Amino acid sequence: MEEAGAVVATAGEAELNLSRLSVSLETLESELEARGEERRGAREALLRLLLPHNRLVSLPRVLGSGFPHLQLLDVSGNALTALGPELLALRGLRTLLAKNNRLGGPGALPKGLAQSPLCRSLQVLNLSGNCFQEVPASLLDLRALQTLSLGGNQLQNIPAEIENLRSLECLYLGGNFIKEIPPELGNLPSLNYLVLCDNKIQSVPPQLSQLHSLRSLSLHNNLLTYLPREILNLIHLEELSLRGNPLVVRFVRDLTYDPPTLLELAARTIKIRNISYTPYDLPGNLLRYLSLASNCPNPKCGGVYFDCCVRQIKFVDFCGKYRLPLMHYLCSPECSSPCSSASHSSTSQSESDSEDEASVAAHRMQKVLLG
Repeated sequence: MEEAGAVVATAGEAELNLSRLSVSLETLESELEARGEERRGAREALLRLLLPHNRLVSLPRVLGSGFPHLQLLDVSGNALTALGPELLALRGLRTLLAKNNRLGGPGALPKGLAQSPLCRSLQVLNLSGNCFQEVPASLLDLRALQTLSLGGNQLQNIPAEIENLRSLECLYLGGNFIKEIPPELGNLPSLNYLVLCDNKIQSVPPQLSQLHSLRSLSLHNNLLTYLPREILNLIHLEELSLRGNPLVVRFVRDLTYDPPTLLELAARTIKIRNISYTPYDLPGNLLRYLSLASNCPNPKCGGVYFDCCVRQIKFVDFCGKYRLPLMHYLCSPECSSPCSSASHSSTSQSESDSEDEASVAAHRMQKVLLG
């Protein structure tokens, strides 16, 4: 029978599990030091160290000197308010799990993190269930990071510098207080999984359509009323979770329309009538403006627009079961369907207009979770 308070640990070939020990920090330090000596004597490198649920208030000092080859460190479920400088000595650390602690205040992360070897080695970082109100700036320089979890914190926003994490494949920011998605989030070429559920997000920027590797997008339990039509460009998207959003349940039309400028009228005329020209025929500002043309998505129109357009929400069928409200832009009010009579207010011409898009998108979306 084990003595009360004794250290009970399990060790694999390259793993040391010291979870849920009812001992003091000093005893844990001594145990770690002894285990480190054993490994060095046996010329075995410890690669995984598990220290969850030990009521730790600081990282053990022996970490830096005793475990130079550590690749995974789990300090979840403790009472840590800071990850100290001991962390910086783990030059080959690939995975750091520090969820469900008390991190988030000034000095929660060690100074010099962005300049340390961890900037090149750390691939997985889980800081979920802490008290961060903003994404620490030093995290945005961890260029090798592939998975970042900051769910269940108190984040108010996503910094534009998130685009620096070019190797990121999974980003988990669910359960925060985020209101906006920065367009820069669309500049992450390797992102496969994006979780933004349980926030206060009201709209999705069309730039997210640039996430060509995205396979799963979780947006449930937000404040979304529509999606940008560009979301159809996410050709690898397999799962889109939208339940718990105030998605509009009938066709909505916004015909607020400011007349186009003379510059736009001139550019529209050239584009629509296919007027040929050389660089010497037109003013420089008009030449540059012509390159900004967007085609009107109405298949019956064939027009173009530049700065002046009409916003319209259109429902698109997915998988023959769900109908998503997608925002698209028309070149003029005449392109939108005529106002329905009161007796037909529950139907919309968008149903027929969206058939082509539906046929293209249906095979892409395997799961659309609205309910």
